[in-house]
Amino acid sequence: MSGLSRWPARASRFTLQPLAAGVLLAASSGSFAEEPVSATPAVEQEAKLGTVTVNARRREETAQSVPTPISVLDSETLETQRIYRVQDLQQLVPSTNVAYVHARQSSISIRGLGNNPASDGLEGSVGIYLDNVYLGRPGMAVFDLLDVEQLEVLRGPQGTLFGKNTTAGVLNITTRKPTFHREGSIQQSIGEDGYLQTQGSFSGPISETLAGRISAYRTEDDGYVKNIHNGDDLNGGKRQGFRTQLLFKPSETFNLRWIGEYNEEDSNNGILSLYSTGPTINGVNRYESLAAQAGATLVSGKDRKVNFDADQQVTVFQGGTSVEANWTLPDDFTLTSITAYRWWDFTPRNDDGLDVPVFYSAGVSVRDKQYSQEIRLASPTGGAFDYVLGAYYFKQDLDNKSFTYYGPQADVWNLTPAGALNNVNSIGDGHIDTDSYALFAQGTWHVTDRLDFTAGVRGTYEEKSAWVTRDAPDGGAAVTGAAAAARQARIGAYDSGDLNQYSFSPSGLLGLSYRFNEQLLGYATLTHGEKSGGVNLTVGAAPRLGTDSLLVGTERVNNAELGLKSTLFDGRLQLNSNLFWAEVHGYQANVYDQINRVQYLANAGSVRSRGLEFEATALPIRGLTVNFNGSWNDVRYTEYKDAPCPPEVSLANATATCDLSGHQVVGASKYIANLNTQYKWQATEHVEPYVTASYAFRSKAVGTIDDSDFGQIPSYALVNLSAGVRLDQGDGVVDLSLWVKNAGDKTYFTSLWNSANGGYAGVLGTPRTFGATARYDF
Repeated sequence: MSGLSRWPARASRFTLQPLAAGVLLAASSGSFAEEPVSATPAVEQEAKLGTVTVNARRREETAQSVPTPISVLDSETLETQRIYRVQDLQQLVPSTNVAYVHARQSSISIRGLGNNPASDGLEGSVGIYLDNVYLGRPGMAVFDLLDVEQLEVLRGPQGTLFGKNTTAGVLNITTRKPTFHREGSIQQSIGEDGYLQTQGSFSGPISETLAGRISAYRTEDDGYVKNIHNGDDLNGGKRQGFRTQLLFKPSETFNLRWIGEYNEEDSNNGILSLYSTGPTINGVNRYESLAAQAGATLVSGKDRKVNFDADQQVTVFQGGTSVEANWTLPDDFTLTSITAYRWWDFTPRNDDGLDVPVFYSAGVSVRDKQYSQEIRLASPTGGAFDYVLGAYYFKQDLDNKSFTYYGPQADVWNLTPAGALNNVNSIGDGHIDTDSYALFAQGTWHVTDRLDFTAGVRGTYEEKSAWVTRDAPDGGAAVTGAAAAARQARIGAYDSGDLNQYSFSPSGLLGLSYRFNEQLLGYATLTHGEKSGGVNLTVGAAPRLGTDSLLVGTERVNNAELGLKSTLFDGRLQLNSNLFWAEVHGYQANVYDQINRVQYLANAGSVRSRGLEFEATALPIRGLTVNFNGSWNDVRYTEYKDAPCPPEVSLANATATCDLSGHQVVGASKYIANLNTQYKWQATEHVEPYVTASYAFRSKAVGTIDDSDFGQIPSYALVNLSAGVRLDQGDGVVDLSLWVKNAGDKTYFTSLWNSANGGYAGVLGTPRTFGATARYDF
């Protein structure tokens, strides 16, 4: 076999055979995946898009046959587009936003739902699964995407098939399995700002019934935000990890896969750069005025600069293990058991954003452990009715510690009487135990050869027990009167006592799909999803608003979908589109208390999310694959009467509340468009050059929940380019490439956060970065 015909590590699910003309094709539904073709004359063999297999309904199916909105990214797409982090996925798929500061303050939202990062006592609206294991914290997915086979983004409520109930969607990450043939790869990348990444994997048989796989990575960079206080570069650091696997397959009716992995991070991520100093009221800008009184020098984050006088540090240690067993029972029933344990430790050290000591360090450290057990039974297919049913148990044991070590300028910045906060330390603790039990089932009745009716149901019962405490303030000068009162109000001792929640959350699905012909599938679905409530694990506004402010109620959503999936022009074009309309009640999102200057989670009224999504993948000419996807998403609060006010209102009246009904939901761009292209051709029998280009556009978005005029994220567009060549060496394939990310060097913010005194700080996106990658697959 010759002509670049062996890429086992890059596209292990597809077997390539060269065309007589020496040209290979690539494409998929939303990805670049290879279609197996035979070595017949080119005039007889037409270029066609590849078939992508997904596990969205807990069965192996082609993506085009699944009646639900789903985007699929395979390993080659992730590699050629230089996507190695979850936070960059929004550049490739519609209706998706990733809010990221660091591993704890991260969240994924779909269709505008799910922007609630850093809520330790609550699960996300978007469920994240790694090799069929639910990740209880979004930060558990903030590592390099190592040896990934495929990513699937499912939009809309999930739960009648997935282990955990979610209201906005699912990110399903699948890594490569051990193989009974030897294969491996090693990759080295270098780039600007000290970027250096090494990845490697090896797989092969240990015996006739046992195979193994080991993968490892290390990534480091210097960062791209300059701290003018000491000249350091920030928003960089080191990440490394490994994954080991064993696959035991004694027969065709049983297999068992064990996975063990470990990841760690030591970085100065978490930089919030000054975005806006907020409003000027009666001729005074409070942020600028108080900064001047404290002796601080402000710098604009839009220049990719900060002015910090204290350290910025994040350390993360996490790992886990899982065992998945699959039995083929008599009559072709399949029984699956997935047992998993994971742990996650996060420790921050955060500066106050100024070059004077308002506080020396502040943050929340987290220690999390989770256990899960899932059992599923899948019926055989091919008859008039097939189904999947199962049971799921999830247990989480989480502790956090919140801390603030105030400095000598704390009272000036916080507008407290002299001595109230200066040089005082405040430490608090939170704890939550979660036990979640669920039964779920989904079945499909094949009414005719063309018409299918699907129904699913899930019942989730959860028990949550928690407590939140704060120690008496320590240090500082002895104070009386107004200063003592302010100290007590802001950081006084607090004990919530025992907090308990008991909830039952039903989920359901009804759907019809109709295959008009072999090329066109239509579907309509109604879904109901519920996500259980939770607990704020920091004191927040509880001393002022009461213990009830620590409790967060259930989030409920009713969703309708209407969609089409088509394969046209003899397999050269796949065009999928869908309309959706969702009504959310008890939407869970962060709010900001201006008086105590803290964020906490609450049920932010009712939300309506409606829109249109589309994905198109085409082979316009031989060797050229074009993927174009986008969304129009109008997501607004339909009722939110007692919302926090923007600083242009709250600074004038600290006790005011505002009616944000009709306002756009935070973080949701109304328009998203992504264009990704790849062109490759056969220069000689052993040489295949290629070029790729991508364009990602996001329209403006509300930056924070108060919808201030000073906290709006402008629209931006990013261009990524690469060029390379694949060389068939006989015993392997060498891939050499040059690439540039953010080719236009666009300065942009991915998310914004409320700061004190009416200001706003944000997370800067990466600047223009040139680099090179060498990869060897064998």
